[in-house]
Amino acid sequence: MRWNRSLICPRTIALLLASSIASPALAAEAKSLVEPPLVEPIFRIAHEEQAGQPTQIASRIAVSKPQPPFDLTQLAGEHPLMPSLRMAKQSLQTIDARVRDYNAILIKQERVDGELMPKEVAFIKVRHQPFSVYMYFLGDKKGRECIYNSVTTDSPGKLVARDCGFKKRLGKFTLDPEGRLAMAGQKYPIMKLGLRELTNELITVASKDVQFSECEVRHGQGMMEGRAITWLEVIHPTKRANFRFHKAQIFIDNELQVPVRYNAYTWPTTPGGQPELEESYTYLKLKVNNGYADVDFDQNNPAYYK
Repeated sequence: MRWNRSLICPRTIALLLASSIASPALAAEAKSLVEPPLVEPIFRIAHEEQAGQPTQIASRIAVSKPQPPFDLTQLAGEHPLMPSLRMAKQSLQTIDARVRDYNAILIKQERVDGELMPKEVAFIKVRHQPFSVYMYFLGDKKGRECIYNSVTTDSPGKLVARDCGFKKRLGKFTLDPEGRLAMAGQKYPIMKLGLRELTNELITVASKDVQFSECEVRHGQGMMEGRAITWLEVIHPTKRANFRFHKAQIFIDNELQVPVRYNAYTWPTTPGGQPELEESYTYLKLKVNNGYADVDFDQNNPAYYK
């Protein structure tokens, strides 16, 4: 069957944004949370094909006390970031071993050339091997689609898009994924999208930061979309050239052991001011191991570009 685009509307997205995150790190949100008695994460809006293998979904279990799956104990004399770095490496190993593909609602916001871009919302399909992405934009950009497939004669592949800016009347067209048009209003190329790339980037940044002091780390347990998560907050109090961010917040799904939300903030521009959002990525309604095949990332798929 074809996926039903009408299931997602701007009002639905607003409700998801308003209700998706709760963490002890953010007291006001935690106090307002009303937990459902049962975990129910499934939200099927994808174009589905018979995969021939079972889909791994988050188990439907009663919510009691969230139990952390990670050991975040700081050993004597080690950098405060080391437990988090070990956790990120464990998460990457889990992704490589257990997650072949997934779909989700992605909500992202980035600062590009000093300007904070509007939020973008999209239904995404991602396959890890070979790396492939399908996106159907929602909200203000509803109807736009793009496909990236790394299996091409080109390197690093091509981006096929429809209804993008002034190209709208041209229908379906091909872009260099790192070219000027594809990167307009984007901080990273499409090859950097997804859970694995996010996790790998967290490892890269943390591996550099452990070489320096001036770092504070907090962590705890919370809920997101009725699911148990581990949250971390990393703060560099003093602005230094070697630090990429002032504050970063990471939310890890305890069962799937993958990051489902990441926020990074730069230092305030005025004394006593608030940190400024640099980038934010949230993966809602995550569903892994759908058995996606080449047709799911084929520009000639009849379900796409309608």
